Amino acid sequence: MAETQAGFGRVLVAIYAVFAISATARSLYQLLSKFDVAPVAYGLSALSGVVYIVATWALATDRRPMAWIAVGFEAAGVLIIGLVTMVNPDLLGDETVWSRFGAGYGYVPLVLPFLGLAWLVKTGRTRASASLNEPEAI
Repeated sequence: MAETQAGFGRVLVAIYAVFAISATARSLYQLLSKFDVAPVAYGLSALSGVVYIVATWALATDRRPMAWIAVGFEAAGVLIIGLVTMVNPDLLGDETVWSRFGAGYGYVPLVLPFLGLAWLVKTGRTRASASLNEPEAI
């Protein structure tokens, strides 16, 4: 059974799913209705939506290597875009999901990837120690 079928893993996947839907829907609306206002910002929001979709899928289906890549990319994205938009708030022309470290989303985009990475580390250790305790097949 995948660790995301119960407990904190299930909550983590649910939060990722909410962000996948909200970031994707927001960016699609922005790209379709006002692309000319801030195409880079809306494109970055679309990218974040794709990252949340991939992370949700990878975590929910126990595809750990892909989860590491998606969640790691998300962490880098929110830190880089967050820093850039704190230094120069008008650079992108409008807010993205990761602007100001996710301030528009209650800083959840800043905390979420680090919870995801911590969960991946913890469940990786649990999995490794469980396999060490299993008797060898002859």
